[in-house]
Amino acid sequence: MKFWFMEKFSLRRLAMSFIGTAFLGVVVALLRKAELGTDPWTAFVVGMADVFHFRYGIMYPVIMGVLIVIVFIVDKHYLGIATVINLFIVGTVADFAKGGLDGLFSADTLPVRIACLAAALLIFCVASSLYITADLGVSSYDAIALIMKDKLPVQFRWCRIFTDAMCTLIGFLCGARAEVGIGTVITALLMGPFTQFCCVHIAQPLLGEKNV
Repeated sequence: MKFWFMEKFSLRRLAMSFIGTAFLGVVVALLRKAELGTDPWTAFVVGMADVFHFRYGIMYPVIMGVLIVIVFIVDKHYLGIATVINLFIVGTVADFAKGGLDGLFSADTLPVRIACLAAALLIFCVASSLYITADLGVSSYDAIALIMKDKLPVQFRWCRIFTDAMCTLIGFLCGARAEVGIGTVITALLMGPFTQFCCVHIAQPLLGEKNV
């Protein structure tokens, strides 16, 4: 008998999960380099990292690990192989990529910062589409809004807006004010349709399976 998280497993799905998740780390690095606002979850993690004086790459798996335990107790079917990949890869890649970007160039002019933001948002959509379409589990943060949708008479979009708003607020109050900006608004409210477009036109053809 297969475990719940092995029902859809294939090497292609695993590769898509890994590549998509790794590039989410690059997205975090580009957003932080642009200094025009990160996604809400990154703002929260950066804020907590400032409070506890940890690097992002350390704080990220700590918080994710706590959430995984909570999600496992409440509704474990949202967890899977991709959840574990996300736990260990995103924070590490984000720190490594940020260091590499800092060594390559400085984002001290507005055009460069806008270019970093645009690149981050483009990669975000493609990377998210790979990770979502692979369907081998979601991050423990993503699972929170999904569980709220299942437990409450509220649409998923409102659950996600609530969790994103809480992360943004907590991050801001914890000192991550530089992480809140136009990039935060865009990722929280406008990236869904573009990610869906990438799912249909990029990720699903790459997966090559019917009835995805």
